[in-house]
Amino acid sequence: MDRLSAMRAFVQVVEAGSFARAAERLGVSVSACSRQVADLEAHLDARLLNRTTRSLSLTEAGAAYLERCAQLLADLEDAEAAAHAGRVRARGTLRVTCSINFGLRHLSPLIAPFQERHPDVQLDVSLSDRMVDLVEEGFDVALRIGEVRSTTLVARRLAQTCLVTCASPAYLRRRGTPVTPQQLAEHNCLTYEYMPSRGEWRFVDAAGAEHRVRVAGSVHSNNGDLLAAAAVQGIGICCEPDFIVAADLAAGRLRRVLEGYRAPSTPIHAVYASRRHLSAKVRAFVDFLAEAFASWEAPGAPANSGITRARPATRSSP
Repeated sequence: MDRLSAMRAFVQVVEAGSFARAAERLGVSVSACSRQVADLEAHLDARLLNRTTRSLSLTEAGAAYLERCAQLLADLEDAEAAAHAGRVRARGTLRVTCSINFGLRHLSPLIAPFQERHPDVQLDVSLSDRMVDLVEEGFDVALRIGEVRSTTLVARRLAQTCLVTCASPAYLRRRGTPVTPQQLAEHNCLTYEYMPSRGEWRFVDAAGAEHRVRVAGSVHSNNGDLLAAAAVQGIGICCEPDFIVAADLAAGRLRRVLEGYRAPSTPIHAVYASRRHLSAKVRAFVDFLAEAFASWEAPGAPANSGITRARPATRSSP
């Protein structure tokens, strides 16, 4: 048995939905295609397909084997393309997830230049502020702000942003300006759902000492733009990434507080499921992001972008 040909036949049968259409795609007879799949099942000692006169369906073993077969054949195709052309061409649909505010501000301007460079890649972008399960929900890449603690994901650090504690001038006139983190307990603090420690803000003073303070307030949300808007309206104090509040700070709608303290810097990562089977389209996208983020620090980069380049991007398994 030619195992590779049998695997191709199996994958084609599943994708085509019938042995006849798969055989036509492969340029073989229906009986030859059927025999290849049967030989593969015999070799594995497992049924891969449930067959009826009208339909085909994957067994549990078949579904698991299909995923590995498809990846192996894709890797082989990439290797052959690399041998023939000197490089692998990125192609196919790339599913990307990102937070709403970061996606609108910083990912959307990169879509056109990325597709100009990689015209065979179709982007399927989902913006959501919840923590998406890449594997379970079928995403190729996520852009995440904050530490990536999963041991099953690979995170490539692209840049970093800083949290800014700020409030409107009207709020500060009415309630006073806090000068130490502990004084935040006396204020209406607008809290974000996905902070590393919910209801706790952390700061570092000039001497390097860390200060942790419990905060609470009248507005809690999973969206940073909403909290910044609430702060502009004078409702309370927010602690949001500088790329969200930079324009409001520059316009005077918000003012920094706790000038003698700084909130921790927050890394921005491109996250994907595995190094082992990194497809050409994922590699191309992540490399493009690393290049784009680095260029924002070059002379002439937009002011108040809220993004600073991290240390040279490296892959790490957190």
